[in-house]
Formats: sequence, structure tokens, C-alpha cells
Amino acid sequence: MAKPANTEAARGSARSARFMGLDLEISPDVLVPREETELLGRNAVELLQEIEGNPVVIDMCCGSGNLALAIASAVPDAQVWASDLTESTVRLARRNAERLGLLERVKVVQGDLFSGLAGEELEGRVDVIVSNPPYISTSRLETDRAHLLENEPREAFDGGPYGLSIHQRLVREAAAFLKRGGWLAFEFGEGQERQVAILLKRAGIYEEPRFASDEAGKPRVAIARRKQEP
Repeated sequence: MAKPANTEAARGSARSARFMGLDLEISPDVLVPREETELLGRNAVELLQEIEGNPVVIDMCCGSGNLALAIASAVPDAQVWASDLTESTVRLARRNAERLGLLERVKVVQGDLFSGLAGEELEGRVDVIVSNPPYISTSRLETDRAHLLENEPREAFDGGPYGLSIHQRLVREAAAFLKRGGWLAFEFGEGQERQVAILLKRAGIYEEPRFASDEAGKPRVAIARRKQEP
């Protein structure tokens, strides 16, 4: 995992981080935005720039709101919904949206994955879903990655026994919200691309995914299109 975009914030001596040109407030109970997540953000913006009209976007596991707000800033016609599990995280994302003047186009909700979007009438309407879910296995957080928990919450990193528990749900539950031809784009850990490809194939609703690689040439972002035919 790359270093946080703002290393002072990671040590707790600062309360802000910079992400895709935006200055964001952060807190000890959210993940500090990292360089590899900008790879996801840039790819999402490229997808959205090819869509006419007013694209609808969901940022799942939004944390500080970094992806949702960067996308809304870069794509002025986009309407964005951001969701996270905890009340404190949702409050933080809303503060960032308000400070950046984006509250009219970025709605932040609370819930367990897509449950927070119930009643928003987004089923079958979404052009792009982005997510930076937890992807480190529980065992590694007890051993070689234990240092990550010194200043950031376990919930931001713990992806279950194999690091892909949230990804499994994301791939499955996104289907109800994506329009035909819509895109799912998400971050994953180093060396997980084979398992991610299997998850997407087993879902049966996505075309063959492509992967975006970081500066070291390692695949870190999956981009999969929902099939346009039943």
C-alpha cells in the first residue's frame, strides 16, 4: 500500500489531506487518501466524460468523501451519492462537501453498503459506481500490516479472511443499481487481480474487466462494465 497523500495527517499532527487537487478535512476514524486511489478517481472521471447528460454516480465506502467530491468537482454535470457505514464518517464527508460548495450535487448517506441508498430510487439508474473498500486480510493486520492501525481505523483496512469480503458484496449488490452498460470501478490490493477477475466473472452480469496499473506497473483498479444484454 502506498503512503498516504498527506503523511503529516497520518501521524495525527495535521487534520487535512490533498486528493486530486482538493484539500480535505480528515479525522482519526477515516482512511487517509492515498496515491493509488487517485488512479481510481482519474479512471472514473474518464468514464464519466464519455457519458452525455447528467451522469449518476455512487461512491461506496466513501470515507472522507474524497472520491465523490473529486468526481463532482471534475464532472460538473454529475449527480453523486456517497455512502459509508459510520455516523462520524458520514458527518465528515458532509462537512467536506459543504466546505467545497458541492452539497447540491453530492448527497452523503449512512448504511451498510447499498442499504443506505434505500428510497433514493437509484436502482437501474447509475452510470458509474466507484469504491475503495477494505482489502487487507485480517491476519495481515495482525502481523506485517499491523502498523496501519496505529493512526487509522481497522474498518478502513480489514477485508476479512482473504481481503475480499467487501468486494464480494460490492460486485453482487452493485448489479441492482447499475444501468445496462454502466460501470463498476474499484480498488484492490497488490496481487488480488486474479481473485477479482474471478469474482466479476462469477457474478455473470459484467463484461470482461480491464485493470488499471499504478506507476510500478501493478494492477490496482478493476473496471467492469455491466452487460447491455440480459
